[in-house]
Amino acid sequence: MSFKFFDKLSQDFLELLNDEKEYNVVIEVDKEGNKKSFTAHSVVIRYRSPYLYKELENLPTNKNHIKTIIKPNISVQIFEIILKYIYGGIVNIEYKDAKTIYELMIIANEFEFKELSRKLEGYLIESKAYWLHTNFSLVYYSIFDDNVFKGLKRFYNDIIVKYPNSIFESKDFTSLQETALISILERDDLKVKEIKIWDYVIKWGIAQNPTLPADLKEWSKENFEALKITLHQCLPLIRYFHIPDEDIFKKIKPYEKILEEQLWNDIIQHSIDSNKPINSLVLPARTFSNPVFPLRTISNIISKEHVAELSSWIDQKSTIYSLSNIPYEFQLILRGSRDGFNSKTFWNMCNGYSGTIVVAKIAETDEIVGGYNPLAWDNSTSGIPMKTKDSFIFSLENDDLQDSIISRVTNSDKALYYSDSNDQNSYGPEFGNCEFIMKSDVSDFTQDKGCQCLHLLRDAYYEKPIRKTNAVYSIVDYEVFKIVKKQI
Repeated sequence: MSFKFFDKLSQDFLELLNDEKEYNVVIEVDKEGNKKSFTAHSVVIRYRSPYLYKELENLPTNKNHIKTIIKPNISVQIFEIILKYIYGGIVNIEYKDAKTIYELMIIANEFEFKELSRKLEGYLIESKAYWLHTNFSLVYYSIFDDNVFKGLKRFYNDIIVKYPNSIFESKDFTSLQETALISILERDDLKVKEIKIWDYVIKWGIAQNPTLPADLKEWSKENFEALKITLHQCLPLIRYFHIPDEDIFKKIKPYEKILEEQLWNDIIQHSIDSNKPINSLVLPARTFSNPVFPLRTISNIISKEHVAELSSWIDQKSTIYSLSNIPYEFQLILRGSRDGFNSKTFWNMCNGYSGTIVVAKIAETDEIVGGYNPLAWDNSTSGIPMKTKDSFIFSLENDDLQDSIISRVTNSDKALYYSDSNDQNSYGPEFGNCEFIMKSDVSDFTQDKGCQCLHLLRDAYYEKPIRKTNAVYSIVDYEVFKIVKKQI
């Protein structure tokens, strides 16, 4: 049997870090204005950071027998965390923003701290999914060529399939690394019309050549040649023979000079007679179908029985659909445990979607509550009530609730309320007069009790309460589904 005292050991080494009496290494980080020097001990670095120790071996000592490592591309904030990890094995990211954690992960990988980089990678995926989603180009660019961060690559491959516009329409799209763009274009399951993919590729190529004239009519032969060289690895990945003829002549013909002559001739011939053989490689059409998964794979909260019940309510049926006769697909848009619980996440990821259902599981009681919104969510409003006669709120049967409750809107003037951009930092979906509302003063629906199913008889917009209490609550998870009519 052995007694281990790692906490005391860690604390002692952290005190050694702050003891400048016997240091023999100086590490200088950051750039002018923010530059700072840290003292360290070569014997600790030797065993805790082989990466830094290799650098030390090749450095000369000064007259005081001290070696200096210079790292201008690492911020003071990041290196302070790294040093505490080296000496004490402690990394505290409780109050660190996602960008700092991401930068720390990159530096940890550079310093060959595999344990730390993997831990940070997992934390970002589990807790900072929305930031990863909205900063696709920044992160994907930095991880793409490394044979590491496999979890993040899987995460982004999933995004590529599900949310291609969040990539192509992002402000950083044109700074995307060429190899990353190619990996996207190679996908057969990219759910974007081929002519739109062409538009994005041209946009990216032009951005790499900022001296090209803004007016295409002014382009010279050399201008087209420059764009052709830039896109020489991307152009063969376009599925030209699956683009409608009108788009060929409207969008592609103006750039025909960047295509190989044989390819352009084949495109024209195919548009005239698709049965004639061509010499160019014909890539398969991309798949656009949305696979229908068993519900257990797309929901952590509701069952197939719940889906049948909700579908019946949407269609205002007096009886519940059988499980084999459900007319709708529930396509997952957002899951809190996957995408994050920040209210801004809801407004950004659900913006533009109409015909949606929000379901939330209440902490402590496991009650399932939610609402149906036939209108499109809009994150650009200045804070307005939304009118509809077809919305409803509900609670669903579970172990503690024997019967589900549906409460239809009775006053359509404020069936829902869409918060303005400032309030979207705290407020998520709001039905009626807080009759189903998701809210958090700390921007995390799981961390404080801001959600509520309030029902005030004189000021109610829905017919009846969906909970037995008006008490506020937090949630453990929530999901938003797009309701899509099944194709017969």
